[in-house]
Amino acid sequence: MNRRKKIKQLLEAHAKKANAKLAPRKPKYICKADRLKLAAEAAAETTIA
Repeated sequence: MNRRKKIKQLLEAHAKKANAKLAPRKPKYICKADRLKLAAEAAAETTIA
């Protein structure tokens, strides 16, 4: 591997990491039980209001 290829490879890797930081993140996974609990709380709030 020559010097130019190594440098190019490093720069591409750094650019890839920088783009990954700027990209929108996926929402964190919420387990089924927590989703049901949140839905129940939301339903309770709407019935009260």
